[in-house]
Amino acid sequence: MRKRLTLVVLALVALASSASVTAAGSQSASLTVYAAASLTDVFRAFDPAPKYSFAGSNTLETQIRNGAPADLFASAAPLNTQRLYKQELVQKPVTFTSNRLALIIPTSNPAGITSIYDLKRKPVKLVVAGAAVPVGAYTRTVLRKMGMSSVLSKVVSQETDVRAVTSKVALGQADAGFVYVTDARAVADRVKVVRIPAWAQPRVRYEIAVVSSSTRKAAAHAWIKALLSVRGQTALKEYGFLPLPAG
Repeated sequence: MRKRLTLVVLALVALASSASVTAAGSQSASLTVYAAASLTDVFRAFDPAPKYSFAGSNTLETQIRNGAPADLFASAAPLNTQRLYKQELVQKPVTFTSNRLALIIPTSNPAGITSIYDLKRKPVKLVVAGAAVPVGAYTRTVLRKMGMSSVLSKVVSQETDVRAVTSKVALGQADAGFVYVTDARAVADRVKVVRIPAWAQPRVRYEIAVVSSSTRKAAAHAWIKALLSVRGQTALKEYGFLPLPAG
């Protein structure tokens, strides 16, 4: 009798859990999430239900300012969310993860790059993101810290988001490019990573906010809560993102 009762209780718990997951999925399916291109893989893995729009954070910021029908905005830099917050176009942003930068080169390495300093010493074709794109701004911070801003004269293309930079290097259309560590992992079979010294790393911080014009604010807040939960943080870690910054 006791064993049968235990089985009944476990079945009820499983049923309740299943109903909760189904309800959560149904709720998030109504959401439209605008997110930085570097979050493409992890967000889809974390929750495939919402309608996503991935692009450079600066592009998404402009679209939201112009009235795009987004419920949530996840940016690769605080600058983009904070500007919208000051204009009351989003609610108070929340930090949810961080990242690091890396220099990637094609596996064939035609330019013979073994160190980031080779960018200064060799005639390389460098590809970066535009200065208004978070990863582009972080790239320029790294170069400035290392006294290598002059290598920007070797840039052959400035891209609109980190995925475009990653793709050009992976396809061998450039000798090197600056991307997030997480994007380098996604094409690990086609590129090699040249590490950037820890002291030269910028402070990369991702923020997410509910869009003020959203008609699904309750669902949007629930989605942020899930992203900050153990499940959400575990998903981010599995894709190479860093834990929430202290403080």
